[in-house]
Amino acid sequence: MARYRLTADAQRDLETIREYILNDNPQRAVSFVDELIARFRSLAERPMSFRGRDELSPGLRSAAHGNYIILFRPEQDFVKILRVVHGARNLPRVVEDTPE
Repeated sequence: MARYRLTADAQRDLETIREYILNDNPQRAVSFVDELIARFRSLAERPMSFRGRDELSPGLRSAAHGNYIILFRPEQDFVKILRVVHGARNLPRVVEDTPE
């Protein structure tokens, strides 16, 4: 079974997304975060099938979910979820500001 791990930044991103949606639609806040977690599982199953983002950082990959981009790095035995950010964000800046 493929595994994934969230960085502290990715955990904060999920909480921020949940809080943002919670203001408008509490049920959707829960279901959207559940969808993101399901997406983490699917990308952990086949990480190399997702878009490589070497232009941002060597070995970095990304997957879209709705308007959000999941930035991750395949590791030896798991996938490290680095960030979950809105697609309108400046991805080079996000990556630059994200510790590995």
